[in-house]
Order: sequence, then C-alpha cells, then structure tokens
Amino acid sequence: MTTTASQEEFLRAFHAEHPAVTAEAFGRGRAPDGRSSYEILSDRVAGSTRVLDLGCGDGLVLELLARAGVRRLAGLDLSARSLAWARCRPGLAGAALVEGRAQQLPFADGSFDACVSHMALMVMSEIDHVAAETARVLSPGGLLACVLGGGAVGEGAYELFVRLLRRTIAEAPAAQRIPPLGDRRTRHREGLDEILGPAGFAPVEWETVPIDLSGPVGQVWAALSGLYDLGPLDAERVDRLREAFSTEVRHLTAPDGRVPCAFTVHVATARLCDAGGTRPGG
Repeated sequence: MTTTASQEEFLRAFHAEHPAVTAEAFGRGRAPDGRSSYEILSDRVAGSTRVLDLGCGDGLVLELLARAGVRRLAGLDLSARSLAWARCRPGLAGAALVEGRAQQLPFADGSFDACVSHMALMVMSEIDHVAAETARVLSPGGLLACVLGGGAVGEGAYELFVRLLRRTIAEAPAAQRIPPLGDRRTRHREGLDEILGPAGFAPVEWETVPIDLSGPVGQVWAALSGLYDLGPLDAERVDRLREAFSTEVRHLTAPDGRVPCAFTVHVATARLCDAGGTRPGG
C-alpha cells in the first residue's frame, strides 16, 4: 500500500468511528476575543458568495457560513460518515456535500471565490496537488483561508498531555502508531508559501492565535483525547494515559476545579493572483 493510500485509509477509519471529533474537541475553545477557531475562519471569508470547505468534516464551518448568508456552499471530505452528520445540519440542506479527495476536486474551474479548511490541510498528502486543485477551482482573486494547528501555550494541560502521549506512543508497538500525516511545510508560513506560490497564490498572511480550552479535567481530557494519535492505541494504554493525565494535572487545577489548557492555531490566508499574475488591488 502506498503512503498516501495508508494515510487516507487511516483517516477514513478514524472518522468513521469519530465523525465529529474535531468540532467536539475544539469547537468550545475560544480566542481572546471570544470567537472559536471556526468562527475566526468563517469571518475570514466574509462577503464571499461561493465557498468550498476542504475537509469539511461534520460541517460546522459550513453551517456558520450559511448563517452568514453565503449563497453557494460546498464541502468535500474523505469520510462518508462525517458527511452524513453534516447533512443533518438544517442550514446545509442546499449545500453540495461530496465524498472525495482534495487532490482531485470534482468541481469546475473558477467555481468558488473562497476556499476554507479547518485543521485539515495539515494532514493532507500530495499537498502540491491540493494547492494546484484549489487554485483551479477558485476564480482569479479568490481567497484561501486555513486554520492550522500550532503548539502549547505555557505549561498547562495541553503541554502535559502531549508529553504523556509521546511517552505512551514510544512504549506502544508499531502497529499502534498512526502513519505519518500531511506535509511538514504546512506548519509554518515559509513552507506554506513554498506550496502555494507555484500554484499562483500571493504570499501568505499569517496570524497565530491562542485558543483557550480550560475547564474541568474531564472536559479537558475529552477534548485532548480526540487527537489522531490515540486512535490506534489499545483501550488499556488509553486508560493508563487518562489516569496519568488525571494524576499529574492535579497540581495545575485551580480551587474551583478548572484546569488551564491552551494551544495556538495559525490562521493563514492567501489570494489567488489574477490572470496577469498580480494580486487584486496590487
């Protein structure tokens, strides 16, 4: 099995079992201005009329866009089960929700004036093909907006969890480890420019935003345990990880039972150059 096939097989299987995992894990997280990362992404394409969501999952971003009055919405995802959940959202009755690969988009040239992706671009294989296909389906001057995962903020529960998870994975047999996912270039601005530039996009605008997931220990565990890395681990290892986390996080817990937990996301936007190779307005 090729690397790409094994990656996509893992993602399909994981989301078949956890169809709304990303929204459930991170949907309640808030930036300092009170918005979720989903709302931040939706706001980045305010005023667009035709929007495609790459890796749309259970459709949370699309629902926010529908509420904002976007007239034509489409979502693409590898997971049939996640798409089934998206179709249950009342606001998405008219959206085109398609099972497929971002490397081969089933849409005509210039079909959209914006494309969004929440925590999905960074796990996609053959990312240069994704960039080329995204450019193809965007109209000149179209906007690509993505939310990408960052790292821990301070020495809170997120950093503790990642440390314990790494130790658990190191002790697990190879069969209980996820395949390598995505392209490391998507994790930083220069790398994303390297991907998007040849496809015709102007330089990336990049903003790093802290997201607060603090709450009771059970709520924090529920969010963090939605990470892909836990998917292949056997139940006993997950139980031990949970017990270790619950024990070690006690020294961080406030008197009211609240556990500090924060991480960063990167919000990246880039416009497709027009036919003359210039950025609109430039």
